[in-house]
Amino acid sequence: MGSDRENNIYLAKLAEQAERYEEMVDAMKSIALMDVELTTEERNLLSVAYKNVIGSKRASWRILFSLEAKDEKERGDGTGNEKDVKDKKFDVEQIVDYRLAIEKELREVSKDILSLITDHLLPEANQFESKVFFHKMKGDYNRYVAEFEQGTERQSAAEAALKAYKDASDTAMTEMAPTHPIRLGLALNFSVFYFEILNSRERACRLARAAFDDALGELNKLPEDSYKDSTLIMQLLRDNLTLWTSDIPPEDDKTPEEATVQDVEN
Repeated sequence: MGSDRENNIYLAKLAEQAERYEEMVDAMKSIALMDVELTTEERNLLSVAYKNVIGSKRASWRILFSLEAKDEKERGDGTGNEKDVKDKKFDVEQIVDYRLAIEKELREVSKDILSLITDHLLPEANQFESKVFFHKMKGDYNRYVAEFEQGTERQSAAEAALKAYKDASDTAMTEMAPTHPIRLGLALNFSVFYFEILNSRERACRLARAAFDDALGELNKLPEDSYKDSTLIMQLLRDNLTLWTSDIPPEDDKTPEEATVQDVEN
């Protein structure tokens, strides 16, 4: 019989295979609460667990938001007649109630992982990779909150995300090669934050382009074991740059369901 830590790693991997991500979260949370520095494998398992739990909820929120926005548009431009309203599959009040329920779940998941990072994971993060990884995660989950919150709550989440991304960047720029997958993933998600949350196309493009160009210049030095991960993220950076600099309508003119901006979790 292995240690509690080993058993929880095994349970997390088993839960991942069974696609039972809430239980995967529980297993990895148990390790995080031991107040130890996580290994690379443990960091990735933790990230995958929470990503899948919150990912499905974010997807549900986007669908409901899109349905709600479509209903409001039809009412506003008068394209819906009395028969359309009567024949509607969904009632807008039910959509709103459902969306609000999902937002509550999103808050709970985000609060859980953010508390874990702040109180247990970052204090034990001695290696620069761990520090960048968890500051980036902190930025990501605050960004997810800012996606649906409004007013002062949205502003607070956006400010927290910005600080976390900057803290991660400060370490990544000095300690990591431009081709490092964590540094590239940070640049990708930070640029998405600028574009989607701060509505700053210029800063998003500048950050993404600099990260892509810096990595491209050192591609010949890229270790074989990280080549696939790094080049995949570089492709996502290029895809976003193509989208953001094209002549199509700005992404913020679309509903969240239609958005195609790419980001990563690890």
